[in-house]
Amino acid sequence: MSQPAGARLDRLMEIMHILRGPEGCPWDREQTLRSLRPFVIEETSELLDALDAGDMDGLREELGDFVFEAVFLAELCAEAGHFTLGDALQAVIDKLIRRHPHVFTAEGDLLPPNTVITATGVKAQWDDIKDDERQVAGKPRKTILGGVPRALPALLRAETIGRKVSAVGFDWSNPIDVLDKVDEEVRELREALAAGGPTAPETEEELGDLFFALANLTRKMGLSPEAVLRKANDKFQDRFELMERTAFEEGHALASLTFDDLDRRWNVAKELVKVTQRTPPAAAPGPDSSGSNTN
Repeated sequence: MSQPAGARLDRLMEIMHILRGPEGCPWDREQTLRSLRPFVIEETSELLDALDAGDMDGLREELGDFVFEAVFLAELCAEAGHFTLGDALQAVIDKLIRRHPHVFTAEGDLLPPNTVITATGVKAQWDDIKDDERQVAGKPRKTILGGVPRALPALLRAETIGRKVSAVGFDWSNPIDVLDKVDEEVRELREALAAGGPTAPETEEELGDLFFALANLTRKMGLSPEAVLRKANDKFQDRFELMERTAFEEGHALASLTFDDLDRRWNVAKELVKVTQRTPPAAAPGPDSSGSNTN
């Protein structure tokens, strides 16, 4: 907290400029807007991991990496004469002031607290202002789903689509109704598999419908499909790695074991992980402890 964030952002921009310069880093100089795309996705995923884990040290580091990707992209755009990072920051400052008329004047001065408007009212006001902005810019009014990026991860996009159409009443009444839809999609997938096999276009379509229905089921339950699936992935990986370590300690490679043996070891790993999760963590070392963290 000792140094203002602005000063550190200036230093980060200076470092980025050096790295892209003739005396800087050959790898950094080779990067393009397209080549940075996977790194933006990767850093976003690592940031989400830290958020899910509640890891504040990790979150601090990942936020820094996330900001660095923004600085890198802005540096490339500045070099090409499109805009600077300052331009991008000013754009979001102007947008926040413009879309919060209950908080700021048009000049950005603070208004007295507005105790009348609700969170729902704020969201409706935000959407109305966005529509007005598009009209002023001469752009066509966006459709309800027009603002959902197609590049979103598929499950997140399915959740967003469901939430958007739900706002106008196009939704199931309750989670049980969606579960009935899931059952229907499973039945149709079975029929497509029986009729055309796993490579038939109809089978792929029905499988996609099933994913979409499951995404909406989790949304209707007040959960995030991405978060739910991440937890399932973590659970599977923890169990599988425990099974792998146990087999290795016994002198076995997993590939050399039969399916029955793998299945037995999997069930053992499931129970061991459950026991570990139920066991409360040890107390953290006190201030007089000689314990150290060498992460």
